[in-house]
Amino acid sequence: MAAGARTGNSRTDDLSRTYTARVCVVRLRGPLKQLAGGEADHPIDGATVVEVLRELERSRPALDGWILDERGLIRRHINVFVNGEQEREDSQVEPSDRIDILPAISGG
Repeated sequence: MAAGARTGNSRTDDLSRTYTARVCVVRLRGPLKQLAGGEADHPIDGATVVEVLRELERSRPALDGWILDERGLIRRHINVFVNGEQEREDSQVEPSDRIDILPAISGG
């Protein structure tokens, strides 16, 4: 039988390889939401908080530099919560996680 041929239900082509996306939902608020075109929720793929945030900034160029600094770390005035718990860059995320990104509020 020729390479790539199918017999019954078995598949020998590249489509038979499995890929598990690690898509979680990132929710933006306030001015960050406005920079993202008014959209609050963004499904983003990544294994850690920083991977997700890098991909968010890449997919939404207007956000570039507003969440991560030039070193690739979360800016001091940005708070990141995964399922309601404050997290840092190296925190692992799961596909079912919700990441909320909140700019710090200050005033006087």
